[in-house]
Amino acid sequence: MSIKENITRVIRNFSGNSVDIDISVPEHESLGHYSTTVAFLLAKEKHISPIDMAEELASYLNTTSDIFDRVEAKAPGFVNMWVKPEVFFRELKFILKEGDRYGKRKISRSRRKKVQIEFISANPTGPLTLANGRGGFLGDVLGNVLQMSGFDVEKEYYVNDTGNQIETLGNSILAASRLIPYEETFYKGEYVDYWARAHVAIVKRLKHDPLKLGKRAAKDFLKATRNVIEKKAGIYFDRYTSEDNDIHGKGYVKKALSLFQKNRSIYESDGALWLKTTEYGDDKDRVVLKKDGVPTYFLADAGHYLETKKRGFDSKILILGPDHHGYMARIQAVASMVGIQKSDVMITQAVRLLENGREVKMSKRKGMFVTFEELVDEVGKDSARFFFLMITPETHMDFDMSLAKERTLKNPVFYVQYAAVRAKSIMRKVKKPAIPDLSDLAVLSTEEDIRLMKTLAQFPEIILSVSSSYNIRRLTQYALELAKVFHGFYEKERVLGEEKNVVRARLTLISATLIVFKNLFSVLGISFLKKM
Repeated sequence: MSIKENITRVIRNFSGNSVDIDISVPEHESLGHYSTTVAFLLAKEKHISPIDMAEELASYLNTTSDIFDRVEAKAPGFVNMWVKPEVFFRELKFILKEGDRYGKRKISRSRRKKVQIEFISANPTGPLTLANGRGGFLGDVLGNVLQMSGFDVEKEYYVNDTGNQIETLGNSILAASRLIPYEETFYKGEYVDYWARAHVAIVKRLKHDPLKLGKRAAKDFLKATRNVIEKKAGIYFDRYTSEDNDIHGKGYVKKALSLFQKNRSIYESDGALWLKTTEYGDDKDRVVLKKDGVPTYFLADAGHYLETKKRGFDSKILILGPDHHGYMARIQAVASMVGIQKSDVMITQAVRLLENGREVKMSKRKGMFVTFEELVDEVGKDSARFFFLMITPETHMDFDMSLAKERTLKNPVFYVQYAAVRAKSIMRKVKKPAIPDLSDLAVLSTEEDIRLMKTLAQFPEIILSVSSSYNIRRLTQYALELAKVFHGFYEKERVLGEEKNVVRARLTLISATLIVFKNLFSVLGISFLKKM
């Protein structure tokens, strides 16, 4: 149980279960190690002023709990709390004991909730865009956070390897091979021309079957995509679900239609079959079977969600790009209709690429839009990840390539990684300390000592918060704050050369810091470097 959870438990003993308890970490320690606004809510219930309620709560915490050094009420109704040093000392010992498990929730397998996260899922008809990469890093890290929080997570890439877009790809290759006239709707780019030139025999053999030709090319494009996301970007999926084989091929489209008909959620109008999605929050009903009897993409999506449910997932998170805003209500409606209890849809916004203050639209090498692969090659995986994750996904983003390529402390990811390297440089000179007694840590009494211990203790609290809010930006903010605090500690406090008891205590503190950095970097997917 984290320090914040312990504080919540103590306040709950006072307040009961009638209100939510919000506990924050003030920016300035003059306002406490932790602060709460719960007195405002309790004051409404008891019809007294917020400051009177805050003073009553502060008195209770000061007299009944052994967690706090002091608690103060502050007008108009804040309660500011300073915890005892021993609380931080116990947390240090716990960090050393847990090691790479620190921050993970211990939940038995039988009690773990299963959640599937679907992200990227780009059509296998061309290279990944910057928006694909933004969603890719977001989904990857969110999956890591949920795993740490005790969820049974599956990261899924849904491969749209059938339908009009695949037939269009086949026709695009035929046009590139000059076997049919070019049309404006065909896919453009040298990747189409290159594939056509490299597979002349296949193109000739399948020239009368553009869908089959498109499927053949899509396999190669998906293989190239996997190379980019796995080997270059470090994004790994537990499952690649084929729309053609796993959804259509296993009958889930028909099963979904049958389920809707059984539940009387289908009606006929103008020769087509419609699904009553408005009954589940959509702005209008959706066609699932066209007049010609061909299922719509939406019915295939319903089949996909039904397949997800049949495999035991009661919760699903879908991350989509900026061109899918109108998709949220309908997909959440169909999720409810197939029995998925919790369905979340996240929309990432567009990315604008800047270099030396100017917008970059075209690839320098290929004369087309800048691909995700090219960006990762240019700035590196760690910078690409960290920069994308620093901005909330629902916000339009300016990606500063010049800054991302810098190897100075101006680069946020360099700044964070350098803090960890500094900590390692000290520990390389000494033996790893044994887990100390609490009394041995009493010498950690300076402002920098306390600030670093307090910041380390926030790690499991941040993980738990992100697992419910999905606000991945809090992780990069925390990484920058931890780096700032450690840089301050490194520059102001001596470690080696102090009295032996101080050396032992501060080496313990640095060991704990390295554990948190390592666990944090693992969640973020950035490198834990030995030197820089």
